[in-house]
Amino acid sequence: MILTAPNRPLDVRPSLELSGPVLTEALERVVAGCEQVAGIEAFVEALKLRAMIIHQVFDRAGPQGPAMDQFAKITSLMPTVRRRVVDHLNAEDYPALVGACLELVGGKHDPATVDSRLAAFCGHFPQDSKHRWVRDLAAELLHAFNPERYPLMCRWIWDVRANTGVLREIWHGDIDRVTLKVPDTYATFVMLREEMSQFLASNGIFRDTLQYVDLICAQIYAEYISAQGGSYLRADFSSAEDPTQHVRRLLGLDGVRTKGDISNPVSALISLDSTSSDEA
Repeated sequence: MILTAPNRPLDVRPSLELSGPVLTEALERVVAGCEQVAGIEAFVEALKLRAMIIHQVFDRAGPQGPAMDQFAKITSLMPTVRRRVVDHLNAEDYPALVGACLELVGGKHDPATVDSRLAAFCGHFPQDSKHRWVRDLAAELLHAFNPERYPLMCRWIWDVRANTGVLREIWHGDIDRVTLKVPDTYATFVMLREEMSQFLASNGIFRDTLQYVDLICAQIYAEYISAQGGSYLRADFSSAEDPTQHVRRLLGLDGVRTKGDISNPVSALISLDSTSSDEA
C-alpha cells in the first residue's frame, strides 16, 4: 500500500496474507470463553485499566521516573517481562533501566522513528538471548502509553528471527515448512492491526476494536502454546475451569483487579500466583 507522504518508513507496508477462517474461529472462541467467565466487555475494560495503570504510574512519577517498587508492580502486568526484569531491579541497575524507559516514552512520538527508538532502547542492554525480553518491555510500554498509535508489538505477535508468533498462525495456507519473510517492524504490526480491525468491522464489531484485536491475538497464540505442550506459560491448558486463563496470562490480565481504586493505579494491582506466565 503506497501512502501519500514520500520516503517514510510506513509508505510501503508489507502485504499480509491472513486467513479469514482462522480469524473467525479465534473470534468465536475468545468471545465464547469470555462469556463463560465475565463477558467480553469485562475483558475489554480490564485491558483498558491495565494500560491506564502502566501509563499513570509513569505520569505521576517525578523526573527520575517511577520508584522501583512501583515499576516492579507495573512490570508484573507484562507476562514475558516480569520474571526477567527482576535482575535489574536493584540500586545499581535500576536507574539505567528506568532512564531508558523514560527516553523511550518521552519526546515526540513520530511513527517514522518507532523502529529506531525501539532499537535504541534495546541498545541500552546486552545483546544476548537472556535480554530478548527487553524488546517486549519496550513494546508493552508504548502500547500502554498510546494504544491507538502503537499496536501490541511483542515477540509473541511476530518474531521474524524465530519465525514464530500470531502472524504465522493466521497466515493463509500451509506454513509448516515456510519461513515468512515479513519484517517485525512497526509497519508490519500496524498493517496487521488494520487488517484485523477490518475483519472485526466485517463481523459487526466497531467499538473497542483495539482491545478485541489484542484478545484475538492472545487467543490464537495461546492455542499455539497449548498445541506445543504449554511449556511457554508453564500452565495446564487442558483445564476447563477457566477457558480464558491462558488469554488473561498472555495479556497480563491475571494481575489486574478490575474493582480496584483506579484513582490510585497501584492499588489496582494484585500479587501474581506461582503459575503466572513467563517466557520460557
